[in-house]
Amino acid sequence: MTDIVPFKIEVPESEITALRTRLRATRWPDAETPDDWSQGVPLAYAKEFCHYWAEEYDWTATLARLDAFDHFTTILEDLPIHFIHARSPETDARPIIITHGWPGTVVEFLKVIEPLSNPVAHGGNAEDAIHVVCPSLPGFGFSGKPSIPGYGIPKIAGMWDQLMMRLGYDAYFAQGGDWGSTVTTTIGIQNLGHCKGIHLNMPLAGPTREARENPNDADKHAMARSQAYRDHDSGYSKQQSTRPQTLGYGLADSPAGQAMWILEKFWRWTDCQGHPENILTRDEMIDNIMLYWLTNSGASSARLYWESFSEAFTGSINYKVRVPTGCSVFPQEIVPVPRSWAEQNFPKLVYWNELDKGGHFAAFEQPELFVNELRSCFRLMD
Repeated sequence: MTDIVPFKIEVPESEITALRTRLRATRWPDAETPDDWSQGVPLAYAKEFCHYWAEEYDWTATLARLDAFDHFTTILEDLPIHFIHARSPETDARPIIITHGWPGTVVEFLKVIEPLSNPVAHGGNAEDAIHVVCPSLPGFGFSGKPSIPGYGIPKIAGMWDQLMMRLGYDAYFAQGGDWGSTVTTTIGIQNLGHCKGIHLNMPLAGPTREARENPNDADKHAMARSQAYRDHDSGYSKQQSTRPQTLGYGLADSPAGQAMWILEKFWRWTDCQGHPENILTRDEMIDNIMLYWLTNSGASSARLYWESFSEAFTGSINYKVRVPTGCSVFPQEIVPVPRSWAEQNFPKLVYWNELDKGGHFAAFEQPELFVNELRSCFRLMD
């Protein structure tokens, strides 16, 4: 089937009632022993967060924000894929596919879709207009869940190329962070002739020989951040890449467990000065968590790690992206890669910018900066 089918998000009220019941009945662990986040989300904040979710959070308001955009599904590689498609009013707009990662969803992009697609109405120029396509990764949100192995990064990159062709975009651009960066980079590596350029807000590259032997300050900072991730922050990925099914039982059964599994990353990976609500509202974080809870996709989203860690490239592999590339490096990215590292893998690096604020969830945290970065980058690409 090659049909593009309009999609409407429908959640029975009974699902919201059941969620609230589960939240109210949460069995809590004992409190952390240090007076900080070093063991995970502090118990007092977890209780406060889940109480708000159960008693005050308004799903109907979130649904209205999602419904402001046109949603569709189509079958790609035997799997229904959900996506938002925001056509620009500008006829010469560039088509761009923007991909989220984990623990993100299309919710990350709700604040940037309109400024990207209709720049004249948001302080930009008509020539910056973008036809925005935001798909949900397989196993995430409202996309289908693979029932057999094989849906790793290379397949997804090919699926996204098929999607853009099916939408009538014979030439397009691609953007991504987190797994979206890996998918987008792989689109560039595959270079099937349709993608004319990519932009990454999490470029993936390893240190140069010079960085290893005679590191400068930027090299030292990136290597220290990389080591800190391995030492203190990568347990989630080891679990998801080895035993996602075991993890999934807890995530499927406990909304509090699902929330904290994600919330910790909003604390750790945002430029939030110590507390996630300094940069994202409580409602925004719950909006994102809801797309995991309502679709019961804790396990299916985790399987992307199991599928991809054995095949996805890493910074130590000498891959080359032969399409024009732009990179925006936000200071609180997991590893703020220096330009010299990226140049090894992106020989057609046409745009590079290191920003003063922002983190891993760039569009979510700093929507105006994110929009300006994409405009600045894609102006340089035909």
